[in-house]
Amino acid sequence: MSQAVSNESIYAMGYSDEFTQILHRRNAETHAAHLLPHLRPGSRVLDVGCGPGSISVGLAKAIEPGELHGIDMEESQIMVARASAAAGGHENATFHVGDATNLPFEDDSFDAAHTHAVLMHVPDTEKTLSEVMRVLKPGGVLASREVITDASFIGPSEAVDRDAWDTFANLVRATGGHPDLGRDLKDVFVVAGFVDVEASASFDVFSSPEDVAFFHGFVNEWFLSDDVIERATQFGIATGDQFEKWRSDLDRWDGAPGAVGALAFGEAVGFKP
Repeated sequence: MSQAVSNESIYAMGYSDEFTQILHRRNAETHAAHLLPHLRPGSRVLDVGCGPGSISVGLAKAIEPGELHGIDMEESQIMVARASAAAGGHENATFHVGDATNLPFEDDSFDAAHTHAVLMHVPDTEKTLSEVMRVLKPGGVLASREVITDASFIGPSEAVDRDAWDTFANLVRATGGHPDLGRDLKDVFVVAGFVDVEASASFDVFSSPEDVAFFHGFVNEWFLSDDVIERATQFGIATGDQFEKWRSDLDRWDGAPGAVGALAFGEAVGFKP
């Protein structure tokens, strides 16, 4: 999940150390499984909003000796992606600072494109998909995986009240994003002109004690951070008292025998006519 649009837009997730930890936990096998069957050795693939490249390097490995190009607006993330690719020996991966609504590539130049939790943060989703369509070759494939905030949860029931999820969704909306885009992803692809669109869904689940502790730390240090609280209160989305209640609820949830958390995602694969 990363910034792929112009600096005029605000990336709701930010780039705190806590948030980038969750980006590094993602890889191609677990988070782009719907795309991998469509890739072939020698393919040329574009990863839009690649962030630190944790998914990108897996895609690069899948298409060797083909080319992987990752693009992200955030230079610090591109630097991390380049270092990760170099450390893993992925010489076929190249990373660019750039804008998803104005891709710096020629028409009909990629066999496949990929996004993960990117389109949900792009105000002009139509323009982004138009650009992806432009740079794909005829018959080229686009695969996306986008969040469904309304279907994400922390259990057991009422461990943390639903208002916390609603606040996150409203923060995304306040910066021009689409917090439940995963639910509409198939329709978005069809409207954008992609054909033979197939939809699926999956969860990122945090169930083991280690994963629950990680999720607790991530939510506590990112969603309950001073920066996010200030932003939410400025927008009139939530109050400081609500955030303090959620912090207490989350602390009680961490370590509970029945604790589980999950982020819901909708997935779609479509082809350029």
